[in-house]
Amino acid sequence: MKKKSVQFPNSDVQKLQEAILNLRTLPEVRDFLRDLLTESEIHEFSLRFKAAVMLEAGIKYVDIEHSTGLSSTTVARVHKWLKNGTGGYRNAIQQIQK
Repeated sequence: MKKKSVQFPNSDVQKLQEAILNLRTLPEVRDFLRDLLTESEIHEFSLRFKAAVMLEAGIKYVDIEHSTGLSSTTVARVHKWLKNGTGGYRNAIQQIQK
C-alpha cells in the first residue's frame, strides 16, 4: 500500500513535530504532553491509541467499545485511519512492540 503524503499548512505545525521528535525520555514526553494538552485530551488520545492496538490485534468493535468507553463512531474512525491513513498508527504500534 502506498503511503499517503501529509501536508501541513504552516511552519508552526512543523515546529511542533520537531519538538516532539527531539524529546528523549518518557518524563520529557509526559511533561510536554501535560503542558500542551488537558488531562482529558491526553486520556482521549490514549484511548484512541489503545483502540488502534486492539483493532490491529483483531479485537471486535464491541469489545473495544466496552474496554475503552469510546463510541462506535470513534472506533470506526480509528479503524479507518489505521487501515487507510498514512501508517502512523501502525508504525507507532510496531515501535512499542519492539
